[in-house]
Amino acid sequence: MTQQRPPFPPFDLDSALAKVQAAEDAWNTRDPHKVALAYTEDSVWRNRDVFLTGREQIAEFLTAKWERELDYVLRKSLWSFHDDRIAVRFQYEWHDAAGRWFRSYGNELWEFDERGLMSRREASINDVAIQESDRRWFGPRPEDERGPGHDIPLQ
Repeated sequence: MTQQRPPFPPFDLDSALAKVQAAEDAWNTRDPHKVALAYTEDSVWRNRDVFLTGREQIAEFLTAKWERELDYVLRKSLWSFHDDRIAVRFQYEWHDAAGRWFRSYGNELWEFDERGLMSRREASINDVAIQESDRRWFGPRPEDERGPGHDIPLQ
């Protein structure tokens, strides 16, 4: 059986927004194997300075990520879309084992196959140290903060 992940390209505004929210929701589970299923078997990634190929490497990468980025919580925002591609900006907050908090800012470029699976992901990310009192997010996005009008702030 061929796995599919609607919505499918070509994207319109509603389907691109739905795809971005689905990705945010999946990543906020912090379940590396669940997240990896959104990618093709041979998906290629650039995440900062790390290059990956395939679901197995993606799941291994995410496992290590969420072992060191504790209490991770993510927000994504649609930047642009065209045909089978979506650009997003995102921010996530986390702390390390020593209790130091960070907000990570980034941009991603996504490309999808006809089944709605991501075949390519390129992410550029910067980490900024924050005080715990400066945190914005304390869990997955609630229903009343979804959709148009709920963009993430620049800083």
